[in-house]
Amino acid sequence: MAESVKQMILEFQRNEITEHLIYRYLSRRTKGKNKKILEKIGQDELKHYREWKKYTGSDVKPDKFKIWKFVILSRVFGITFAIKLMENGEKVAETTYKLIVSEFPESKEILNDEEIHEKMLVNMIREEKVGYISSMVLGLNDALVEITGTLAGLTFALRNATTIGVAGLITGSAASLSMAASEYLSQRAENGNRNPLKASLYTFIAYLTVVFVLVIPYFLLHRYLLAFLLSISMGVVVIAVFSVFVSVVQERTFKGSFFEMFFITISVGVISFLIGIVARRVFHIEV
Repeated sequence: MAESVKQMILEFQRNEITEHLIYRYLSRRTKGKNKKILEKIGQDELKHYREWKKYTGSDVKPDKFKIWKFVILSRVFGITFAIKLMENGEKVAETTYKLIVSEFPESKEILNDEEIHEKMLVNMIREEKVGYISSMVLGLNDALVEITGTLAGLTFALRNATTIGVAGLITGSAASLSMAASEYLSQRAENGNRNPLKASLYTFIAYLTVVFVLVIPYFLLHRYLLAFLLSISMGVVVIAVFSVFVSVVQERTFKGSFFEMFFITISVGVISFLIGIVARRVFHIEV
């Protein structure tokens, strides 16, 4: 066996034992059907590790950084996000696997597991927060559009950072409760599979989180224009983070999710900005 091929297989081993440990950890955090699925995938990864070891005759230590990375991601964004992100990373390995198949035909079974079997198992996992993505999107989208627009208007109408921050916080808090109530009534009317109370709670949390993120700059900075620019920047970060989450979990393109939310938010912000200038001049507001 060529040394370059051996090193390649050793890297496969390292990846398989690392993911085995990740799946084992995740299985301990879940119950029922999800636990069994994660245990099954973890066992498959360990089986792959042992099969590769037959070629190298060596043991390989796991990648501790990767383990901790996906442990943290699973806690912040959920198990489904962490697993799908990890499986997406395996697409590069699958390309390399195909190069190995010609020299080691037995490895074709491992490739088949990676491409079909594990993907099927991953898609069988059911996580509550994934089922309520639409409610989170509703809260997040509405908060970004409404509060960005409100802050833009208030910024040029009031021109006082603290006053704008307080007004935005009060408006956002009231709007988050209103949006949660609307989502609750909407889910009740639909008679779907989702719990109306949980759906409204996800909407409320998403909305209120965005409100706090957007108004914080006004309490930290005295210059209202600088606070507004920082608020917009933080809004873009929120859009980017959530777009990554949705694109991974729902297997959509990141660009599509990001730019749709970005252009809507910025458009409303610009329009509200202009309304604030007009309102200040028409009503002669001085703060």
